Amino acid sequence: MRMKKAILYQLIFLISYPVSGQDIYVKAEYPSVVNAGDQFTIIWTVNSGGGEFTAPSFSGFYKLMGPQTSYSSSTQIINGKVSNETSYSYVYYIQGVKEGKFVIAPATFILKNKTYSSDSLRIEVIGSTSQKQSSGPGNTNSDNNQEVESSGKDLFINLTVNRREILMGEPVVATVKIYSHVNIAGINEIKYPSFNSFLRSDIATPPLTSLRQENVNGTIYGSGVIQQFLLYPQVTGEIKIDPVEISVLVQQKTKGESDPFFGDFFSSYQTVPKVAASQTVRIKVKPLPGIKPADFSGVVGKLDLKATLNKQSVNVNDAVTFKVVLSGTGNLKIASVPVLKLSPDIEVYDPKVSDDIKNGINGTTGQKSFEYLMIPRHNGDYTIPPISYSYFNIANGRYEKLTTEEFHFSARKVSGQNSGATVYGGVGKEDVKYLGKDIRFIKSDPGTLKKTGDILFSKQSFYSVYAFSLFAFLLILFLRREHIRRNSDLSLVRNRKAGKIAIKRLHLASVCLKNDETDQFYDEILKAIWGYLSDKLSIPVSDLTRNNAITSLQEQGIDDEIINSLSKILDACEFERFAPSSSGAEVASIYEGASNFIKSVENIIG
Repeated sequence: MRMKKAILYQLIFLISYPVSGQDIYVKAEYPSVVNAGDQFTIIWTVNSGGGEFTAPSFSGFYKLMGPQTSYSSSTQIINGKVSNETSYSYVYYIQGVKEGKFVIAPATFILKNKTYSSDSLRIEVIGSTSQKQSSGPGNTNSDNNQEVESSGKDLFINLTVNRREILMGEPVVATVKIYSHVNIAGINEIKYPSFNSFLRSDIATPPLTSLRQENVNGTIYGSGVIQQFLLYPQVTGEIKIDPVEISVLVQQKTKGESDPFFGDFFSSYQTVPKVAASQTVRIKVKPLPGIKPADFSGVVGKLDLKATLNKQSVNVNDAVTFKVVLSGTGNLKIASVPVLKLSPDIEVYDPKVSDDIKNGINGTTGQKSFEYLMIPRHNGDYTIPPISYSYFNIANGRYEKLTTEEFHFSARKVSGQNSGATVYGGVGKEDVKYLGKDIRFIKSDPGTLKKTGDILFSKQSFYSVYAFSLFAFLLILFLRREHIRRNSDLSLVRNRKAGKIAIKRLHLASVCLKNDETDQFYDEILKAIWGYLSDKLSIPVSDLTRNNAITSLQEQGIDDEIINSLSKILDACEFERFAPSSSGAEVASIYEGASNFIKSVENIIG
């Protein structure tokens, strides 16, 4: 009993013990757009108790009721670590009085002489429902200052871009947004356009779990962003972006009058698919102004260029790494490889390209690195000249050139190293100097010339082999086409192979007979006979009966004696399956009778 009380006290202590170092916050939940005269709620949530909550004055609104306070708490113990979540909610019921855009000051929560505040609330009050219907549908601006075509629909989708006129290589943010007046149960399918003539990158977009209220043409819609894309134009002129198509599942009320007392509370709903498509968007792409520099990289944005060399001194034929890092904002994916002007005594490989790029609504940011592997083939001092790299600065509208510093390193010759004994993709200058000739490896001896024999075409055997090969090819072609023709009719193929398949099934029956599996034996016998009749008589198994099988056998010219033996075998198998009483000799005679029946029909029908 004492042990139980101790455990209970420990649990109460853990539940009531607050998590140390918990960050206190005050969050507000409210609609961003409401109709004048409509009632709505504002909920402030605080993840701590024991303090003093103060709501702001609801200037421009009428407070109907509040606050209504609620409390919730949850505790988790994972691997001995206790986590406790506590929240207090303060609910106020408010009514919009007049039209306009209003800002409600933050709510405050004071705990231990420290004040915590929520964000300011921005709520737009629009005309009543009757005013909206009299005004009719029109165009309004959404959050990104793009026109939204509502046309009074209950559900529509919009594809907007943040700019309609851009320079070549300048980014465009495309946003796919859904607007709904109805309850959406889920999104069935979305078909995005191909974005031809654009280099497309997806922007990380949170999954759409709920819709927020938005004013569209004087009507409140539930809206949400489905996906955002970052687009870089690859050609100049007017580019058309095809519509976005979406299929959603909508909860629709079934037909019937509402209850006068309970309204739609007991109404039934059904989920139906609904399709919507956005408007076509056109973007004008202008070429970059001025004359492009010879070392233009194709990047439009703001860049920085740095270079590093990992070693200042190496042995001959050892490698050094030269790394060039391009960082900043712009279309870094298409940034060209920097051009190096090196000494011919340095063997350089194609650079290893890597990037760390992030796409956002402000464009692409990050860095792209080019790592060169260089191998000096002779001893001496080497110089890596400065690298020039030009881009178009979108901020000032000019081409700008970036230049790295000049790098130096030396290659030393190791004692005992023979540069002439090892070849690394080229000839060393020292070897050429010691040889003392302008042209190397030219053989001056004419050698011995021999008379060739008869060519292949002049021999008689060539034409014989050619004729035989042609005949063999035609024969194989004929046999192959005949094989395809014979196998094209599945009914005839099954007819030809009916006997072989039946024999295999009879073999399974004989195995069951040896293992004293009597029930399985009769099943295999019936499968063999019925399968054989179906394939041989071209009657589907679903339509095959004893009567139509006997009729078809008689039409094929099968003797009555053979047909009677078939009936006896079927009767015996069906009887033994449900009332087994036969001996081993009777079972063997059934097997032999089935085999003789199949052989007899094969000999007659063929």
